[in-house]
Amino acid sequence: MSAPEQGARSRWQRQVIGPFTLRHLVILAIVLAATAGLLMLLTTPIEAPSRAATQVPGSGFYQTGERTTGLAVGQLAPELVGDVDGQAQPLRDLDQAIVSLADRRGDPVWLNFFATWCPPCQEETPVLRDAYEAYAADGLQMIAVSVQETTAEDVAAYARRYSLPYTIGFDASGAVFDTYQGYGLPTHVFIDAEGVIRHLRYGPVTREVVAEIVEPLLADAAAARAGEPG
Repeated sequence: MSAPEQGARSRWQRQVIGPFTLRHLVILAIVLAATAGLLMLLTTPIEAPSRAATQVPGSGFYQTGERTTGLAVGQLAPELVGDVDGQAQPLRDLDQAIVSLADRRGDPVWLNFFATWCPPCQEETPVLRDAYEAYAADGLQMIAVSVQETTAEDVAAYARRYSLPYTIGFDASGAVFDTYQGYGLPTHVFIDAEGVIRHLRYGPVTREVVAEIVEPLLADAAAARAGEPG
């Protein structure tokens, strides 16, 4: 072995800190860097959609497009279908089953457009989960629509993280969101048992707001059912 090679080897084997050699420290640094990179990959939120998102100051509402007049209270809620390259594309859940309002007619429906990368959506997710658990037995139907996410698997991981028990639709293209003339997240559409829009909310909701909106819808639906001939 040449003198330069012996010198290089001795530097690697020289104890630098306690019993640790330079080789040990270099290996440790590589392992720590790789671990940090893996943790960053696992904890980084899903990237925002192609349409730029801008937070409206003081509202917790992320505007993703030009403000529109949007749908109106009193209007019949459109079916959960979007136009993709001239073809009608129904909303599907994370298991690829079609999600429709027609199947839920007779019960109030809470439609929530959200994205996993959206901070106010993340913050209000426990409110939605708890409200559904509180009102599902009374007939509340909840459909959360994930807008322009990367994959259904990413959204499924989000649902598992928050233990979400309600239906989640995967609107990869944003076509259903466009049908509802949405322009920001989160957007909430509260639909009565007859399929009519009764409330629209732009931005995160609180438990108090949810109770004020949902409980009358459930009461109206229960009264309607009680008035039906047996």
